[in-house]
Formats: sequence, C-alpha cells, structure tokens
Amino acid sequence: MKRTLILSLFVSVIVSCSPVKDANNAGRITASGIIEKPGMTTFQYGTHLLKAENKTYALKSENINLDTYLNKKVTIQGKKISGYPLEGGPEFIEVTLVKF
Repeated sequence: MKRTLILSLFVSVIVSCSPVKDANNAGRITASGIIEKPGMTTFQYGTHLLKAENKTYALKSENINLDTYLNKKVTIQGKKISGYPLEGGPEFIEVTLVKF
C-alpha cells in the first residue's frame, strides 16, 4: 500500500512538471517587415506580402484592410495557414493584428 502511494505521488509530480503545449498557440507567428502588394509571383496565394529582413510571408486577413499598411514597416501577428508553403512559395499567414 505504501509503495503504491509513493509511486502514485512520484508519477503525479513528474506529470505536473512536464511542459504542456497550448493548442491555442499552435501555428501562431509574429513577424516584422514592410507590407507590399504581391505583383507577379510564382505562387498564387495571399493578397499581400510581408518583406521581413531575410524572409517573405504571403498574407491575407478577413478583418484587417492590409492596404492601409502598404509600404509601411509593421509587426504582424497571425496564424500559419496549414498546407502552405506550396512549391517554394512563402509561408501563408492569416493576419489578426498589425502594429506600427
């Protein structure tokens, strides 16, 4: 009985110390750069681009007018859209927040 109690306590301590993944933050991203219109591209997704220092992201937003931020340096927050990137294109982000 004592042995079972000690083993149970040990297991609960180990489980409580292990990191828990937050399903709400899965695929979340924050990036900074300049928002541009895509123009001619080899990929066919996104209404805008974020040109970061060493990476480009394709963007879209259901709630934010990204044209408001054209050619401005901003920080965006959003969620990666699953299934992207396609064939060498950039990651595709659903933008939920834009900050100057």
